[in-house]
Amino acid sequence: MRYQELLDAEKELLPQFQQIDLLEQKNSAKVLRAFQEERVEESDFHETTGYGYYDQGRDKLERIFARVLDGEDALVRSQFISGSHALTVALFAYLRPGDTLLSITGKPYDTLDEVIGLVENPSSLKAFGISYEQIDLQENDFDWEKIRKRLSKNPPRLIEIQRSRGYAERDSLGISSLEKVISLIHSLSKDTIVMVDNCYCEFVEEKTPLSVGADVIVGSLIKNLGGGIAPNGAYIAGKKELVTLAAERLTLPGEGREVGPTLGINKQLYLGLFLAPSVVAGSLKTAILTSYLLEKKGYQVSPKYQDVRADIVQTITFQDKKKLIKYCEAIQSASAVDSFVNPVPAPMPGYQDEVIMASGSFTQGSSIELSCDGPLRKPYIAYQQGSLTYAYGRLAILKAISSLEE
Repeated sequence: MRYQELLDAEKELLPQFQQIDLLEQKNSAKVLRAFQEERVEESDFHETTGYGYYDQGRDKLERIFARVLDGEDALVRSQFISGSHALTVALFAYLRPGDTLLSITGKPYDTLDEVIGLVENPSSLKAFGISYEQIDLQENDFDWEKIRKRLSKNPPRLIEIQRSRGYAERDSLGISSLEKVISLIHSLSKDTIVMVDNCYCEFVEEKTPLSVGADVIVGSLIKNLGGGIAPNGAYIAGKKELVTLAAERLTLPGEGREVGPTLGINKQLYLGLFLAPSVVAGSLKTAILTSYLLEKKGYQVSPKYQDVRADIVQTITFQDKKKLIKYCEAIQSASAVDSFVNPVPAPMPGYQDEVIMASGSFTQGSSIELSCDGPLRKPYIAYQQGSLTYAYGRLAILKAISSLEE
């Protein structure tokens, strides 16, 4: 790929990049205001050990997350291993034997298959007598008729909405779509909990799902809100009583959020959130550049470069296993960490197909750092996300496209 092509692309993409710059400014102002209103000070970065009682820095950080996410409360803990773990904690906190979990965005991400019981597991929701139903999306929109019909009879205890596409061949869901469907759900069933899987979506838009009526949202700190600094962790935010239930499921009833040592991680979580608006902006610019250049070269991409985005994920459909592997290899070789490693398709826990994964990241599995992965199944789609800065993302995309052209 010629360098001039890259310069021409960036000239064409200037309006999109300017919109991202404006979004970054607004989200940065929101984060800064939350830090100032909660009076963050150096002592908030100190660690607690053992039980973690009276960790003022941890408690203050959770109040900041609640402000930034427009929620009543938030639980932000390094004891969460991943976004999928936080989702699991929430599901077991809110559902009881005889309840029904309904997904209205089709089958959730592969890592929840055994949690729900779609794949047999003696520790699944199914094993505890909790049933599961799903309503698939129709042409990238909610199936409004089926949702109305299902809610008109015995409403489910909890409705789960996954905003990002996961490994499904569909668009991610923006705030405007969420607002309409949440309004419908609450008009038909006030007691149904609306839980949104918000992974990959934070700071991509000005509003959050909690701003438009969601009861609770869940996300990972090695994605957007960790800013590439958080070494692990996740959050659950929303209505106070739901956050409290989740805290008592994460630790134990009666102690809940009062325990949980931070072990020196507070400063990284504060700094990660502080940098997150800028890191997400870099990720979005990298995704838009990828979309523009690869569409020009004849590949099917989603979203297209001019589309309104709901998350940081960019897909490229290769229709060719060798090209998918080659692209991932190039992304890996353009990384700062493990650039000399050649990614190989392999089985992975929680996934039904072999997966190739390029992730030369400072934090294992970090999706806000530039990574690219995909299951080895037709039509051979690459799922690219992240980039801590646009400059590094730009270098990687230039190398990856050049590799395809060799």
